[in-house]
Amino acid sequence: MRSGARIILEERIDGVEASYIAISDGTVAYPMATSQDHKRVYDGDRGPNTGGMGAYSPTGVIDDTLAQDIQKNVIEKTISCMKKEGTTFCGFLYAGIMVKDGKPFVLEFNARMGDPECQPILMRMDSDLVDYIQASIDGTLSSLPKISWKRQSAVCVVLASKGYPESYPKNEEILGLDVQDSNSYVFHAGTKRVDGKVLTNGGRVLGVTATGDTLQDAISNAYVRIEKINWPSKYCRTDIGKKGLGPSVDSDM
Repeated sequence: MRSGARIILEERIDGVEASYIAISDGTVAYPMATSQDHKRVYDGDRGPNTGGMGAYSPTGVIDDTLAQDIQKNVIEKTISCMKKEGTTFCGFLYAGIMVKDGKPFVLEFNARMGDPECQPILMRMDSDLVDYIQASIDGTLSSLPKISWKRQSAVCVVLASKGYPESYPKNEEILGLDVQDSNSYVFHAGTKRVDGKVLTNGGRVLGVTATGDTLQDAISNAYVRIEKINWPSKYCRTDIGKKGLGPSVDSDM
C-alpha cells in the first residue's frame, strides 16, 4: 500500500500517565514499584518533551486495586500470549499507562526499565536486583519471593545541560560529586572522565536520587544534594515530585 494512503483514527485518551514495570522469565511476572515521570523540560509540565526530567516512586496514581488490575489484565496476559505465539519474553516489560476514570489504558510497551523511573524504583528496592535478573534469565523467577520494597518514597531529579532537548554545551567540568550523603545517590548518564575530571557529555547528565520517609522528605533531600553539584550550564526542574503531594493513596508498591 502506498505510504499515506490509509489513515487510522484513534480515540484521544485524557487522564494521568504513570509507569508500570514488571520483570518476567517468560512464564511468570513480578511487579516492580510504581512510578511517575515528568516528560516536559520546564516547570509546570511546559515546553517540549524530553527523555524524562525526573520521577518519583511510589505514585498515588496507581493504587493497590489498579495495580492488581494492570498486573493481571495487562502484564500477565501479554506475557502469556507472547509465550503462546512462540515469542517468549524474558526481562523487564515497561507499560506506559494512562489512567482515566480509574481504568488503565496502555499507551506503549518498552522492553526495558524506564529512565528516570528506574532510579527511584531501585532506591526503594529491598531485595537483591541481581537475584531477580538471574532468575529471569534462568526461568526460575517463581522460586523467589515477591520483590520487597522499603516503606519510603524516592525522587529522581535529572540534571541536564541548559538547552536540552535541543542544542547544549558539552565538556564542562562537574564539581561537587565527591560529597557523600546517606539519603541520596547520583546516577551518571551524559558524563565522561578526562584526565581525572568528570565532564558533561550529553543532554541529560546526572540523575540525583534521594529517599525519605515521606515524598516531601525525598524531594527536599534530592534538592539539597543538587545544590552541592555544579557546572556552568546546569539546569533542572524545580518541581519534580510535587504533583504527588496531593491526597495520599495507600499502596504497598
